[in-house]
Amino acid sequence: MSGGVGPTAGGDDIRLPKEEEEVKYHHPAAAAHSPRRRFFSFRQLNALAVVIVLSASGMVAAADLAFALFSLVYLHLLSSAAFPPSSSSPVPDPPVFGFRNPLLAAYVSVGALLGLLLPIAYILDGVLAGDKEGIKAATPHVFLLAAQVFLEHVTFSGCFSLPIRAFVPICYNTKRLFTLADWVRHEIGKVEDDHGSPRRLFVGRALAVANLGFWAFNLFGFLLPVYLPRVFKRYYGGGYDNEANNKKVEDLKAK
Repeated sequence: MSGGVGPTAGGDDIRLPKEEEEVKYHHPAAAAHSPRRRFFSFRQLNALAVVIVLSASGMVAAADLAFALFSLVYLHLLSSAAFPPSSSSPVPDPPVFGFRNPLLAAYVSVGALLGLLLPIAYILDGVLAGDKEGIKAATPHVFLLAAQVFLEHVTFSGCFSLPIRAFVPICYNTKRLFTLADWVRHEIGKVEDDHGSPRRLFVGRALAVANLGFWAFNLFGFLLPVYLPRVFKRYYGGGYDNEANNKKVEDLKAK
């Protein structure tokens, strides 16, 4: 989840480490012998369920629903007009940062916990406590992040190129910064008597501020300066073929 719930080894804003192992990447020459990936994974269905439940709850603004629908349409237009797949192979492009990176795996886990699991628990606790108005500001972030997870899984296939895969976390991460700023303002303006115990006030404010800081860093500290340049370099530079050729040249120079 790189934008995912933070960057993953596969370049997604929200893919968890174990899910990386569900997809095997091969060079295009080996595409005919590689297993096909399931289109709907367990986590993708979970994300879709969160999107549907929150949409039906009435706590998601029409503008956020429209944004999710527009991003789906625009993604396909961008893919066909500007960044078509670099190969006709159904096998997805290899991840930008490789597999089994422990630092990225830890980063993804923190993002998943902070961005999805804890806010969902906070929303459920508010529903049980009858504080629907108090959790209303947290809902747009969770809705957009769940929609991002679902869409990232859609783009993580041979039907979409690396720039399209990067478009989803960057686009959604940017949008969610505005919703997170609203969440922080809402939490700071709460009064204890109107929105439950001091514990709920503290948890809500801590979650809002922590998410704003985490996702601001994810966008401005990772996605834009680190991830996106590597994506374009891979896309326009010919991918692994160029990397292999460069390594051969270096080996020859060393000899």
